[in-house]
Amino acid sequence: MDMKLEVVVLPVSDVDRAKGFYTQLGWRLDADIAPDENFRVVQMTPPGSPASVIFGTSVTSQTPGSAQGLQLIVDDINAAYDELKRLGAEPSEVFHDVGGVFHHAGTDGRAPGPDPQRTSYGSFLSFGDPDGNGWLLQEVTTRLPGRLDPANTTFASTEDLASTLRRAATAHGAHEARIGAEDPNWPDWYAQYMVRKRAGTELPS
Repeated sequence: MDMKLEVVVLPVSDVDRAKGFYTQLGWRLDADIAPDENFRVVQMTPPGSPASVIFGTSVTSQTPGSAQGLQLIVDDINAAYDELKRLGAEPSEVFHDVGGVFHHAGTDGRAPGPDPQRTSYGSFLSFGDPDGNGWLLQEVTTRLPGRLDPANTTFASTEDLASTLRRAATAHGAHEARIGAEDPNWPDWYAQYMVRKRAGTELPS
């Protein structure tokens, strides 16, 4: 039985303020339902994400701002920093962890700048919403082997697909340079590259 993460509940003190903040970041409003004055449910989804967040009135007993370590992935951490800065989210500077695996809790173990080798999963930034709920962005450019099933590869958005196409174009240019000729079967090569890149399996040569 598949079990897919669908929703994360955010504890907030001011529903309209939270809604405005995430709207400003470009998150999609899926629902805003208030059957009575004591109960309200707002659901929003980050761009390209299969999972959503819910906040509102009487939807959680957690203290506002207590949700920490919420994680989003991006394929370009520097571009993500620029966008969040432009949208007023006040992100931290880009950092990598001194351990090189995952980030420590809080701000411990942070080293400035992206991972020196720009290793996939190795670069981060953080930001918070108006209540202090803490988000982390992690740069993922190549998935760990087995993380995704190549038979069920999907792209979450047109931007996600376009980014993967650009990476495939760059890699295919290097492929043609290696073989010293134009590749007439480039559509097949592109397709294999995009699926394998997403699934974290061996890339075509």
